[in-house]
Amino acid sequence: MDAADIAVLAGSIGTIAALGWFFFAPRRGHIAEYADGVQRVVVTVLGGYSPDRIHARQGVPLEIEFDRQEAGECTNRVVFPDLGVSAGLPAHTRTTVRLRPDQPGTFEFACGMNMIHGTLLVDPAEPTGDATPPPAASFAADEPTRDAAAVEAADVAERRAEIGDLTRRVGIGAVLTVPVLVAVMAHELFGAGWVPDLLLNHWLQLALITPVMLYAGWPVHRIGWLALAHRAAEMNSLITLGTSAAYAYSLLVTVAPTLLPAELRDVYFEAVGVIITLILFGRLLEARAKAGTGEAIRALLGLQARTARVVRDGVESEVPIEDVVVGDEVVIRPGEKIPVDATVISGASPVDESMITGEPVPVTKREGDAVIGATINTTGSLRVRAEKVGADTMLAQIIRLVQQAQASKAPIQRLADAISSYFVPAVMAIAIATFAVWFIIGPSPAFTTALVAAVSVLIIACPCALGLATPLSIMVATGKGAQAGVLIRSAEALETAHRLDTVVLDKTGTITAGKPALTELHALPGFDDDTLLTLAAAAERDSEHPLAAAVVAVADERGLPRPTVVGFSSVTGKGVRATVDGREVLIGSARLLAEVGIDSGAASDVAARFAAEGRTPVLVAVDGRPAGVLAVADPIKPDSVAALAALRRMNLATVMITGDSGRAAEAIARQVGIPTVLAEVLPEHKATEVRRLQAAGARVGMVGDGINDAPALAQADIGLAIGTGTDVAIEAADVTLITGSLGGVATAISLSRATMRNIRQNLFFALIYNAVGIPIAAGLLYPFFGLRLSPMIAAAAMALSSLSVVANANRLRGWHPPALPDASPVRLDTDVRVSTGAHTDEHAPTKETTVTPTNTAVDPVCGMTVQPDAAAATREVDGTTYHFCSARCAATFDADPDRYTESVR
Repeated sequence: MDAADIAVLAGSIGTIAALGWFFFAPRRGHIAEYADGVQRVVVTVLGGYSPDRIHARQGVPLEIEFDRQEAGECTNRVVFPDLGVSAGLPAHTRTTVRLRPDQPGTFEFACGMNMIHGTLLVDPAEPTGDATPPPAASFAADEPTRDAAAVEAADVAERRAEIGDLTRRVGIGAVLTVPVLVAVMAHELFGAGWVPDLLLNHWLQLALITPVMLYAGWPVHRIGWLALAHRAAEMNSLITLGTSAAYAYSLLVTVAPTLLPAELRDVYFEAVGVIITLILFGRLLEARAKAGTGEAIRALLGLQARTARVVRDGVESEVPIEDVVVGDEVVIRPGEKIPVDATVISGASPVDESMITGEPVPVTKREGDAVIGATINTTGSLRVRAEKVGADTMLAQIIRLVQQAQASKAPIQRLADAISSYFVPAVMAIAIATFAVWFIIGPSPAFTTALVAAVSVLIIACPCALGLATPLSIMVATGKGAQAGVLIRSAEALETAHRLDTVVLDKTGTITAGKPALTELHALPGFDDDTLLTLAAAAERDSEHPLAAAVVAVADERGLPRPTVVGFSSVTGKGVRATVDGREVLIGSARLLAEVGIDSGAASDVAARFAAEGRTPVLVAVDGRPAGVLAVADPIKPDSVAALAALRRMNLATVMITGDSGRAAEAIARQVGIPTVLAEVLPEHKATEVRRLQAAGARVGMVGDGINDAPALAQADIGLAIGTGTDVAIEAADVTLITGSLGGVATAISLSRATMRNIRQNLFFALIYNAVGIPIAAGLLYPFFGLRLSPMIAAAAMALSSLSVVANANRLRGWHPPALPDASPVRLDTDVRVSTGAHTDEHAPTKETTVTPTNTAVDPVCGMTVQPDAAAATREVDGTTYHFCSARCAATFDADPDRYTESVR
């Protein structure tokens, strides 16, 4: 080893050490300035964020003003993934993002393409000595989101401008590079004489390639050098270093050839031109492909009506949608879009809600029904009263949730980010080491061999593919979910859903319609039906429970009197009590009667019969003794059976949780095909039951719709809220099913599985490409096969790497919700395991009973399961016997037998 070898080796070691310090040495953060009760900081966006580390104080409002001094899609958005905040940053404009840092911690932010990163450090607030602790608040954006249409329009305009600019640069690069490339390749393949000497002249090649280097490659070089100035590096930095080294060496050979030995006077102008042109061409294809990832948001924005026909002071006029206010009367003609969320005040018409709910069958809307903005009125005319306008409409909320989900970061992406943070410095170190090795042991001319190998390493490495692998798939998937009527709140929820193995479903309003009907009443001696119903309806009139509404509705239909009620009180999860015309009335479960010392007696037998038939028994006690039993049936939703069959087909265990009695719950479970039931669970203990399952190793998805489901939804690994339920349940959930159909559960999990497959494929493409490409570029194959990788081939491979990830992510656009299987009645041939009891401790033992299959029939009218020997009525038609849970269902059947016999056949 001579002196030159020793110098190169020592210089390489020193340079690698300097790189390590440059990229990983501690950095000082910029402290936000405090004035007038607000923290403020200005961040310049120019090839990176400056400053990229911001210190702020907990509990003080923070304004971050992003001064974006560049164009290009890479930095046109800033995303705080842990905070669910995303803001568009128009080119050459200052944009302020307002936050409330109510929680201390470290919060990363990045550009929309996840290639440029910064950090917000929220320091804990200093103690004030005040005994009253500050209110616990989440870290949330204080600034209302800019109009979604304006943001999307700005993004589209900037993307179009970038595509146009790249097209021009690629065209110029190709025109100037092709003559040089053809001349050099022909000379190498066919020798001297085949190419005019003029085209091989170094000065002519310099003249042709310099515009390619300085003009066509300017976006790459500018961002690359700026990233290095910020002590951060990415794909552009690697390309800039590689092409700059090749161009500078070729320039030296051209301008001062005598400074180098004759064997080192080769130039690489053709490599510089081809690399830059190929990189830009790949970026152009990538920009066109990425344009499709925002399709879902644009499609949702396109659903909005532009005008509305409003009636004010008796005059009908057409006004812009922005001028509609709550309370306006709006006229909707056939074929028109419904402009805002509203309530029908007159008229009837089928409304196509498929663009919001994903359900293809129009739903007939009548007086009192709610209609959703952006849905389409089909054949009739409607007059509606505006209830929600602007940002409060369902469509606006859907768009907001999709944007929030696209701004979040999946856990798997953190792995890719961790790799990316070390990737570029590692590649630079490998390139330096490659140069040193080939300079010392490589074939003559050693310097050019080493230079070409080092440049190839820099060019072939592609951190961009790693950065794009996850966010592009998340963007496409959340949009597809919204189009299918499934709103996914975050990327983390989208990732977690694919791991679920158990789905717990609340019964009322989830499996069933949530609109129970009174099907039968049984008065005990001393009471008649009307007296029993009058007292029960009076006591239930102030209750908000669906069972109470069913009782009151029948009393009103019969025109029964409304006696005076005092002392009403509700016993959560058990029933109600009240004084009706001086008589003490208690309505609810047998447990409620037992707690006040009332022996259910004969009412228990009747209640057991109702429960065995799948109906909910409601016991009534008057003046301390049983008075009768009411049977209430909550019909099963039309697609619940099919949706649960789809979940079983996906190898998911299903569990029903309900406050109903074990027998009533078992009858419903058997009818829909659920093998495990958690019955007689009080609302406040649902979360405990979810924890119990999790402690047993299950990954639980909880599906519910009511306020009492919110704790369980929050406790589950994934909470799925029925969109027709309460706002509290929806806010507590990770996924919202807009349609209220259980089919959305299968859709959400199927989408999660497809997305995670797609992300893993993207990461595989990115990692395997770099794992194979970098060693080959470094010369690993040369000692064995004599093969070395040209920088031009490395550039083509690098461009294809990013493009393959973008193309694979776009394959998700072809995903469709899984078709539900045939919704034929389910007959379980196995035992149904029923656990009963209210559990306050997740470690407490459960009381389990196993209910074996019995011979049952299905009421053709209401769909309830009926034991033939206990049926309230039977009818025989064409040799087939039909069993009914109540006389009312039998009467309905008698009015139109063909309707029900055809459906059964």
